[in-house]
Amino acid sequence: MELAIRYFMRRGYRVDKPRFDESYSRNPRIDLIATKQNRVHPVMIKNWKRTVGVNVVISLDKESQDKGFSNPMLVAEKFSEHAKAYANRRGIILITKSEIIRELMR
Repeated sequence: MELAIRYFMRRGYRVDKPRFDESYSRNPRIDLIATKQNRVHPVMIKNWKRTVGVNVVISLDKESQDKGFSNPMLVAEKFSEHAKAYANRRGIILITKSEIIRELMR
């Protein structure tokens, strides 16, 4: 999570922890809120060693829509081809851990 926060801040985002009413969602999955130029992006971080599939991306998409956000971001180790295709169609930004590390090493 700390790497993701540093990554977004370096890219000019303001990063906040979400403040959702617990009764609004039984299981909130949004870990951070990244804001830049009045665009608000919910961020989900999946700290898994395995590939993230399309079901996780769809879940983030639905959770974001339920909370009134668009263009969510998902940070994970790697993504399946189906996850990438769905994200591309829906405007979901996928970021790999290696992309974050490369950015922070500059």
